[in-house]
Amino acid sequence: MSPRETRNERLAEKMIMHLNSRHYDAYYCHNTEELLAKVKELIPEGSSISWGGSASIRDTGVTTLLKNGNYLVFDRDDVNTNEDKVRIYRKAFECDWYLGSVNAISEDGVIINIDGNGNRVAAMTWGPKHVLLIVGMNKVCQDVDAAIKRARSEAAPVNMARFDLNTPCQHDGTCHDCKSPDSICNYVMIQRMSHPAGRHVVILVDEILGY
Repeated sequence: MSPRETRNERLAEKMIMHLNSRHYDAYYCHNTEELLAKVKELIPEGSSISWGGSASIRDTGVTTLLKNGNYLVFDRDDVNTNEDKVRIYRKAFECDWYLGSVNAISEDGVIINIDGNGNRVAAMTWGPKHVLLIVGMNKVCQDVDAAIKRARSEAAPVNMARFDLNTPCQHDGTCHDCKSPDSICNYVMIQRMSHPAGRHVVILVDEILGY
């Protein structure tokens, strides 16, 4: 292994202990191939599944895997109208599994997410029976303060560029703590623990995933 791979594996081992102490089920995968195998292992065939706008789960091929498998999938990308998208947002609360990622996570297992509409953080908080979070090691921060800064100063401006909306960070790449109508920083979630125990599953992946 390279020095970076060695460091990430050791850090992931420590993080898994912290996540377990916070009542998460947690795993570490060295690459997307291991990740896809783990997802198939964790999610039983026939499960109902939905997800939000996570780039991580799309980039790794997880969504393709599930849509081509024996699962009942509700994907907002398959519909065209806002009305149908909202219907899928609401359907997610009834699903067996909701998939996503995080904007940042501290080394001791505190998760930070920022949302524009609130559907993603709402589903992570309550509703679906299980929540599976796929997290690249690029999103690991030393502590909660650093994780919040990453979410606000790095993840949010990059996602604004992805969505091409009109906010100050779209123009200069830095957070202004704005009150723009187009802001995607409307709901900030700090998740300390999984409740009930085991509802949330975190898979750490030794790759650069998402933003």
